[in-house]
Amino acid sequence: MDWQWKHFALVALGGGAGSALRAYLSQLLRHGFPWGTFLVNVIGCFLIGLLMSELEDDQMNMRLLLVSGFCGGFTTFSAFGSETFTLFREEQMGIGLGYVALTLFSCLAAVALGHLITRA
Repeated sequence: MDWQWKHFALVALGGGAGSALRAYLSQLLRHGFPWGTFLVNVIGCFLIGLLMSELEDDQMNMRLLLVSGFCGGFTTFSAFGSETFTLFREEQMGIGLGYVALTLFSCLAAVALGHLITRA
């Protein structure tokens, strides 16, 4: 695919919307355990599984807008890493390890579920 300015614009538009929604949900669910980041990552992984299974190869503009843009901006590995580091630094090892395990399992399961739903 030859990248054109419209492709960058689609990713930027989707990414801006995804990032704004993530910031809103993270603030809304700010209570000790990093529920906001956990939920946006799981929901984003579910959407990626769903969209990658549903969107055909010839729907590249929609993939760029929704998968690379929206889901890329919505999910956040950097916040996950930062929050995990903070839990470890505060000597909450059990919660930190639980957060890592729960996030990895849940995100992989969400991608698979999104994919399976489209194939049912």
